[in-house]
Amino acid sequence: MTATTPPPQAEPEVRKAPPPPDSGAHPGTARRSLLRALPVSPAVVLLLLFLAGPIVYCVVIAFTDLQLTGQAEESFVGFDNFTRAFRDEAFLNAVWLTLVFTVLSSLIGQNTLGLALASLMQRASKPVRTLTGGIVVTAWVLPEVVAGFLLYAFFRREGTLNAVLDWLHLPSQNWLFTLPILAVSFANVWRGTAFSMLVYSAALNEIPKEVTEAAEVDGASGWRRMWHVTLPMIRRSIGTNLMLNTLQTLSVFGLIWVMTRGGPSGKSQTLPLFMYEQAFQNSLIGYGTAVALLLLLIGSLFSVVYLRLLRTEV
Repeated sequence: MTATTPPPQAEPEVRKAPPPPDSGAHPGTARRSLLRALPVSPAVVLLLLFLAGPIVYCVVIAFTDLQLTGQAEESFVGFDNFTRAFRDEAFLNAVWLTLVFTVLSSLIGQNTLGLALASLMQRASKPVRTLTGGIVVTAWVLPEVVAGFLLYAFFRREGTLNAVLDWLHLPSQNWLFTLPILAVSFANVWRGTAFSMLVYSAALNEIPKEVTEAAEVDGASGWRRMWHVTLPMIRRSIGTNLMLNTLQTLSVFGLIWVMTRGGPSGKSQTLPLFMYEQAFQNSLIGYGTAVALLLLLIGSLFSVVYLRLLRTEV
């Protein structure tokens, strides 16, 4: 009887121990990271020198009683400038007018009119688009001072608006005296709508035509297509446009200064004009700088709100 040979047994698998972790960064990796950072280092240095440096200096000044004239040296006053601001009725009035000016001219005026123009230009012929775009962009590229003089000539007592109202046998008035904040808000809408129009035109061009055509086939009206299709698809463009327009509007100075200089009796004095008056007309550099930091804080709050909205999923 033949004996069967047992099958060879498999050798046990020998697992290799993982290599020990690298105790430090490889010299080549560190060198590559340094080489990649070199091209952007000049920009970082310039930002630190001309942006972060002045901001830090302004923060320091805001806690002092620095003045332009009649003072040998400044002294540290803590939060006195900030508490003084919130007790100052003129400052609170400037805050209120700044919010009114921003809401009327930016959130409502430029945003709504820019979206309306962009939507209408999508359906207009090429000559109409070219003419409309040229007129609106021309108002945008004008220097702020020139735009201020043009709108001052439009709203003044003997200006163009009252001449048209007189020709139509309608009552006229001195708009820069009776309704100055509305006049400067209209001026900012007239000048800045082009930016919103360009942003929304680019966003509307990115919407697939199949989506709007499908909604039209389903029987959706123009307003329903705008509310349920167009606006949700350009939501991020709306948030970005609102943030940029708001920050630009908060810093408007020359337009209001040329038209009303914040008057009459502070009825159109926004925070930039109030800051200028305190710092350079009243020579209170410390107090004016504190107001500037509060304006920076307001802009930061708006930015945080818009950024949180942009992070929300569609």
